[in-house]
This record gives sequence, structure tokens and C-alpha cells, in this order.
Amino acid sequence: MSRLITILGCCALLATPSAFAGLPGDGGGHSSKTSRSTASWAQPEIRTVVQHGMMAKTVAAFRADDTLTQGELTAVVAGLTKHSAGTVATPGTAVTVTQLDARLVRALGLSDAAATFTAGAQAAGLATPSRFGTETVARLLGLRTNHPAAHDDLELLPTDPATRAETAYSVAHVLRFKGWETQFVEDAAATFELPQLGAWQTRVLNTAVRFVGFPYVWGGTSEKAEAPFGIEAHGGFDCSGFIWRVYKLQAYPGGAALASTLKGRTTYQMSGEVGPAKRIGFAKLAPGDVLFFGPSGPRSKPASIGHTGVYLGGGWMIHSSGQGVAVTPLTGWYRQQFAWARRPLAEAGLIVSR
Repeated sequence: MSRLITILGCCALLATPSAFAGLPGDGGGHSSKTSRSTASWAQPEIRTVVQHGMMAKTVAAFRADDTLTQGELTAVVAGLTKHSAGTVATPGTAVTVTQLDARLVRALGLSDAAATFTAGAQAAGLATPSRFGTETVARLLGLRTNHPAAHDDLELLPTDPATRAETAYSVAHVLRFKGWETQFVEDAAATFELPQLGAWQTRVLNTAVRFVGFPYVWGGTSEKAEAPFGIEAHGGFDCSGFIWRVYKLQAYPGGAALASTLKGRTTYQMSGEVGPAKRIGFAKLAPGDVLFFGPSGPRSKPASIGHTGVYLGGGWMIHSSGQGVAVTPLTGWYRQQFAWARRPLAEAGLIVSR
């Protein structure tokens, strides 16, 4: 069990895929150990937002744990865009995490980029949830954060009401933008082109994209409430838990053999189940492949593999990391640290490996 905890923790240490967060190792979480009974986990962000005259007159009056309302969100967007707030039909209605991200993406002028991501996935034959595009953009922007494992109860599902603290985190992040961030996302969206998928690739990737926007939970393997290490979480996945959910726990009609291809739960176990001769290099990746990342790239040892994801095609993957389940380009750290891949669909005899 100690080995399992160690390897699961490696996934937790990975940073958000966003270009706006630090390099892998900073976790995207919060270093503060302040008790939530005395100060919010988002205290620095709350101070930033209040200093900009938004959401409350003072930090003490902020109401961090309250649910964000539609009226409050409209005021937030008006503050960011410097436009009139206008009227809200149901100002007291709660705002979900998905709605919060979508409004911020729209306020930043990135609706077209979000639509491009959705169109690209659907053109390849994927059945994407309605939040796919805006959640992809929000996470490329780094608008979400990974709470420390001891506070996984704070992690919110896409349909959960957003708290004012989560809102402050996102808004403060936007307020700190340097000016190049939206262009980065637009440029990334322009490269999002997936190949046509085979029937089994479509089935597996449809399962994967269902979970875009779900949170990172240490040890998590389910979209439903669970307490993998004693902390009750609403649902979510760590990096290898996401692979486990997509390939091991999902029941695919006619694909019983697929569940037996993955035997170990951790990244080092999954990566070590295929010998060097069967490892797939970067140039030969195909949609549905399971990707592994290590500190020495292809020279990494299975015991040092610290992250994993599922290849979508066209240089993009889907994985669970500091931004939760997100769609990410295989550039920067991910390209440098790519070790190898395996092809469970071929291992199960469901497709012919090329």
C-alpha cells in the first residue's frame, strides 16, 4: 500500500497542463495550511479580487464558502469587461462550475476558440458533453485549481454549485493575466484537429471525454462520491485512476478482454506491463493509446513514471492533472518527458496494431 500511495502522489504533484501554471512539480494546489474555519483556502485570491473592487467591500465580508449566484456572476463579468451588468432574470439562482467557466470564457472573448475545440472533437466522431469546449479553454487558461489531497472534499464536479472562493480564484487568475493568454488559447485551438477514429477508438474516447471538467482527486477512480484515502470527495480522478476508469471499469459490449489488459493500478505498474519491445514511440501514437511520462523521457524506468494520459490524436491528449480532467497539447514538458505508450485496444485484440 505504501508503494501505491507514493505513485498516486506522483500524479498529484503534476502541474496543470496550462501554459499559465508552473512546471510539473508545483501541483497547482495550495501551500497554505490555514484552517478553513479561520480563513479561506483562497485568501490571497480574495484579497486580489477585493482590491479590484469586486465581490465584496472588504476581505472580512467576502463570504467565501457561500454559493455564487447569477446576479453576483453578472457583476463579476461586468467588473472584468468594464461593461454594464444589465439585468438578470433570476439573480438569486446558484451558478454551477460549468456555468462559471463558460461565462468567464465568453467574457474573455474565447467563445470561438471553445467552439473550435467542440467542432474538432465532433468532426472526429466523438460525442462531447456540452461543456467540452468551454472547459477545455478554461483549463488551458488555468482557471481551476487542485486542492491538496487532505482537502479533496473541496473539489467540485462540473454540475456542483460554484463557491465564491472558487470564483475568486478564477477571477484573480484572470486579473493577473499578462496580455498574451487569450492569443495562446486561440493559437492552440487552431491546431486542434483529430483524425477520423475507428469504432473502438471512438467508444473508448467517448468515455474519456465524458469526464472533461471533473476534478483531480488523489486516488480517485469514479465520477461518484468516494473516499479513496479517507477524505470524502464528490467524485474525480487522479492520473492513473482516470485510465483505470476509462479502460478497466467501463463496461464495453463485446470488449470484455479490454478490462483485463490493465492489471496494475499505478502509473509505474501500468507502464511496466509492456516490455521495451512493445512500447510505442511518439511518432507512432494512435488515438486511444495510453501515454506515460517520466523524468528521463524514453530512457525512464517504469518505477519513475509519474504521469499518464490517453492520446486523442493530432498531438493532443486527455488526462487528469492539476486542472482536473482536461484536454492538453503534447508540447513543452509533456513532449520532453514523454516516455512511451501502450495500446490496450490492440492488446485486447480489438484492433490490429500498425
